[in-house]
Amino acid sequence: MTKNLEELVIRARKITMTTAQLREQRQSFAYGNTHIENDRITREMVAEADRKIETRDK
Repeated sequence: MTKNLEELVIRARKITMTTAQLREQRQSFAYGNTHIENDRITREMVAEADRKIETRDK
């Protein structure tokens, strides 16, 4: 690992994401993976599914 990459990894480990950032990251990951298989999947569909799951789990 290069020195620059090692420093970036160290800095990244110290980041604490907010709830909103975690939600955005989760939705982006889900969209990216599902859209590859089905191009009819939209970001809105993923966001709606995420809201339903969050509501159900409370």
